[in-house]
Amino acid sequence: MLHRRADQFLIERTKQLRRGLTETPLIPLTDEPCDLVAKLEFCNPAGSTKDRSALWILEQAIGRGEIARDTTVVESSSGNFALALAFYCRMLGISFVPVIDPNCNKATETQLRLLCERVEKVAIRDAADSYLKSRLSRVQELLVDLDSAYWPNQYANPDAREAHYRLTAGELIAQACPLDYLFVGVGTGGTIAGLSHRIKETYPGCVVVAVDTEGSVIFGGPPKKRRIPGIGSSIVPPLCGQALIDHVEIVPEARAVEACGTLVAKYGLYAGGSTGSTYAAVQDYFARHRPGATRPGATRPRVAFIAADRGHAYAQTVYDPMWVQQLRAEAVQPVGVEALAVN
Repeated sequence: MLHRRADQFLIERTKQLRRGLTETPLIPLTDEPCDLVAKLEFCNPAGSTKDRSALWILEQAIGRGEIARDTTVVESSSGNFALALAFYCRMLGISFVPVIDPNCNKATETQLRLLCERVEKVAIRDAADSYLKSRLSRVQELLVDLDSAYWPNQYANPDAREAHYRLTAGELIAQACPLDYLFVGVGTGGTIAGLSHRIKETYPGCVVVAVDTEGSVIFGGPPKKRRIPGIGSSIVPPLCGQALIDHVEIVPEARAVEACGTLVAKYGLYAGGSTGSTYAAVQDYFARHRPGATRPGATRPRVAFIAADRGHAYAQTVYDPMWVQQLRAEAVQPVGVEALAVN
């Protein structure tokens, strides 16, 4: 990576953007077997929890002289991280080329093509019946072809973990008071790595539950075709190895869809697929485990989960009855949730 003198204009602009971020809401969900609260990360400016890591990564890279106004940022993303980078790069006047695949929601792709002069879309599945390795391969080709390029590498960049340690976790602790359980959907690993370390520093007894989807290989499961972006991976992201995880919940995609419907019907929360997966994990975990607080003297556990993105991009998938019918027809295994213990 070529280091140049840091661009003071970009440094000040990223600081202004970060100061402009407001706290995302923490709302209680009633009629649950625990005191459940949802951290609405979809209230960030670009619409997801990826706002945190995108802006922080850009700010740190600019400060180190790795990004200047003539730099092109290139990144592989299933949707949310690309949207966040597209938004903040546009605000900073920096070029951004997202590398996406056919699983990218139509609404997300349309928005990316409005924000970016160039969008790369791969079409070849890899050995895990996914597109991730194909996307990453295309990123490497672009880094060679472009004159001045920067790859955020959200799967391994420690700045992604630091963003959630400082920003997301800092807010959650200030808002939530004591926590007994924290449920976090896992894709690139940055969110759970940052959150788990900060939360356990403050609440050592808090149980951190990682939520993954069937077909993802992150926690050793067999690879298979996945259709809902934003959760799971066909590689094991290095950042996941830095997280402090007590349990893993594996949620089938059909179960995630069902949970999205419950969130809308019960609470009016129009949430994305990864949020549905995380809420399903909360429900099913406590259906199998007697709810109990980890704090002395508490009678009901205080539980938080991350609502990573809104449902608007999923209108033609998760919230489309015909798409859901096809998803269920393709499902090999029956709907249910499998729990894995982490030693």
